[in-house]
Amino acid sequence: MMKTCLVGLLFLLPVGLTSESAAQTSEVAAIRELQARQEGAWNRHDAEAYADLFTEDGDVVNVLGWWWRGRAEIKSKLRGAFAFVFRDSKLTITEVHVRLLDPSTAIVHVRWKMEGAKAPPGVSDPPHDGIQLQVLRKASGRWLIASFQNTNSVPESPFPKRTAIRPKGQAVRSTSTPPHNNDRHSW
Repeated sequence: MMKTCLVGLLFLLPVGLTSESAAQTSEVAAIRELQARQEGAWNRHDAEAYADLFTEDGDVVNVLGWWWRGRAEIKSKLRGAFAFVFRDSKLTITEVHVRLLDPSTAIVHVRWKMEGAKAPPGVSDPPHDGIQLQVLRKASGRWLIASFQNTNSVPESPFPKRTAIRPKGQAVRSTSTPPHNNDRHSW
């Protein structure tokens, strides 16, 4: 009798795991759809549709470190950006990694590529590759972006092992001359 109960319990265990996995799979699919809508709104240069992906109090820190607060400001800034700098741009989302923290909160990393963007004044190169970090909230059955950090990306390379790293323009010191007391906090 005990053996039969144990065998029966073992068959029930995967059912519970499967329904939880199915719920997570459904949430991840909804979040991936949000990212597809992001790509579509960007490529249509539709500032209103793009801003509607955010919570009312959502914020954006773009690749230049410019911080936009609230859906209205996001829409306004993107309207200006789509008028010239991003008028001919095409965004391609290449990877989406989702980590569900609870049923209504997720952290998402989104890798992207961009073609056709121009550099804004004071910036040497337009963005080409990057990673977004998004904090998402689910409300009324919809996933929305609550916070968005965008970072330009360059191919990773190993850190140097022997060459001293120093700020641009700073001279290399001779190792035979000890630093002055006022230099104790420099490289």
